[in-house]
Amino acid sequence: MVVIGDAASIGVGAVAGALFRYQIGHIFTRRISNDPRLSYLAGWHTAGINICGSFILGAIAGLPSDATSTARDGRANTFILSPRVRLLAGVGFCGSFTTFSTFSVDIVNMLSRGEMSRAFSYMAVNNLGAILAAFAGLTTMGSMAKKFR
Repeated sequence: MVVIGDAASIGVGAVAGALFRYQIGHIFTRRISNDPRLSYLAGWHTAGINICGSFILGAIAGLPSDATSTARDGRANTFILSPRVRLLAGVGFCGSFTTFSTFSVDIVNMLSRGEMSRAFSYMAVNNLGAILAAFAGLTTMGSMAKKFR
């Protein structure tokens, strides 16, 4: 039954992540199409989603799990994520919320249109931003977890 519970957790997180991603994309696309001055921002919501998702996953990784539920001094941690919540939020939500495949297609489309500088700046923002956001999430939640032990 553990497998079914884990799969259900991942599924619930994946549905939520996909709906969040869709809604953010829909809102940005609608705003950009209604204001031609914003056309240069088309597709950049993917970078924002990837960076936010990386921060969230970093934050999840920075929180202790049940396996590390006691601090070194023997006191219980205040912020603990169970393995099932980690599956829901990390694998499910972040896995469907972040969009590496969309990012890849965006890059190929920009390159095929000859938009070299846009493609490379988009690639840099996605990759560096996501790595920095994951680091920030991990260190932020790690230090918060230590303070509340």
